[in-house]
Amino acid sequence: MRISDDVGGRIGNYIEIYAAARSSGDTIMIDGACLSACTLVLGIVPRNRICVTRRATLGFHAAWMPGPEGRPVHSAVGTQALWEVYPQHVKRWINSRGGLSSKMIFLRGRELTAMYPQCREDASAR
Repeated sequence: MRISDDVGGRIGNYIEIYAAARSSGDTIMIDGACLSACTLVLGIVPRNRICVTRRATLGFHAAWMPGPEGRPVHSAVGTQALWEVYPQHVKRWINSRGGLSSKMIFLRGRELTAMYPQCREDASAR
């Protein structure tokens, strides 16, 4: 499974998708943006079945729901759900940058490859 240009969405949808990928034994290649709920892959799929390319960028922020007139409203329940899924090494990294807030924080480059192995970019994920 290859992830690229995924801006996230509803937490429940991502939990279902990644639980199915975990059960199937698929390897996940992150090859581009994986933002918001997309980052749940890090806590659902085993670490040894995730790899990243040099284009991989993970973006984290607090959860929100559409409020009046469609404006985002912070969701403490959603943010807690995200937090409970993330592995400890990701939680430490997030905490070192001030925690989850409305501002997106990005994990990429050397910091990311220190946590997850680089994929062979010429090979497709299996």
